[in-house]
Amino acid sequence: MISLKDLEFLTSLARHGHFARAAEDCGVSQPAFSMRIRKLEERLNAAIVKRGNRFQGFTPEGDALMRHARKIMDGVKLMEEEFRSASGEVTGQLSLGVIPTAVGFAAEAVGRLRAEHPGITVRLQTASSLTIQQGLEKRVFDAGISYGEGVSPEMLRVEALYGERYVLLAPKSLAPRQSGEASWAEAAELPLSLLEPSMQNRRILDLVFREVGALPKVVAETGEFTSSMLMAASGVAATVVPEGLLNSLGKMPGIVALPLSDPPLEKDVSLLTPHRLPGLSTVEALRRVLALEK
Repeated sequence: MISLKDLEFLTSLARHGHFARAAEDCGVSQPAFSMRIRKLEERLNAAIVKRGNRFQGFTPEGDALMRHARKIMDGVKLMEEEFRSASGEVTGQLSLGVIPTAVGFAAEAVGRLRAEHPGITVRLQTASSLTIQQGLEKRVFDAGISYGEGVSPEMLRVEALYGERYVLLAPKSLAPRQSGEASWAEAAELPLSLLEPSMQNRRILDLVFREVGALPKVVAETGEFTSSMLMAASGVAATVVPEGLLNSLGKMPGIVALPLSDPPLEKDVSLLTPHRLPGLSTVEALRRVLALEK
């Protein structure tokens, strides 16, 4: 018989893609972890894992087993949450993946969630939109706040939250003007610190620059906005940030903030969740806080 412990080991291996990290997650040594997987393969008389010097994925038989394992472990998690919440108080851990541009919005939402449900512990992790989608599929994340564009509603539940607009953040000495708006062409003329090319926000900005026929002067690339904003504060470079993130941080001395127009741009940021019926109580609590519950 396949046990829940076997499925816990398999789903952990799928989440981490690494034997040592999965073993640590499950609280056992790597040799003990590997032995348990081999024993399961012997019982099933089939190879589950592709092996080499490191984990290389699952075999077709392993993929089939994982589809069922995720459903079963989802059911176990739901059962545990319903048991803990039987008294009417929603408790448990909520794993939330958030794109860097939505960190300010997510922080405010988590504050409201915790105010209403102090028994919920939130594990918030910033990640790229692709990593969030993959994490939702692998059950690394219970929910994600990411771009809704390009996400298949058949794969994930997509619920729009707000439209992301952009602001040029520049030292006073570099800003094209001290108030009003700026064009994307003007932004491209400044030394810029932007997110890394692998991030969807950077791909969005690069596309706009191409559409206006401008080649941005990128002098630095980062994995989050903090470094870029510090560069702007120190007079090294300008940057482009979401309006919502800037509003959550407030005014920064020595920096000019100019909304970007010509062309105007707005991208939908959405709550992404796996299709679960019924849903996890922690995720449903988040949906209520975000006023998404119908």
